Amino acid sequence: MTVDQIQAAILQLSPTDYAELTKRLADLDYDRWDRQLENDIAAGKLDFLAKEALADYNSGEYRTL
Repeated sequence: MTVDQIQAAILQLSPTDYAELTKRLADLDYDRWDRQLENDIAAGKLDFLAKEALADYNSGEYRTL
């Protein structure tokens, strides 16, 4: 099945089914993003953010929320 065929099928959905599909796709997207974030953290790709935050905190360059 091609993307164009999938899109054509989606356009045939009832409003209720369309809403359910968009919810499921959003959930899949959030799950994929969470897994990518977890992988990036485990690989140390975000360590620079923690170091930057700690440096700002230690130098007094922060504000309370």
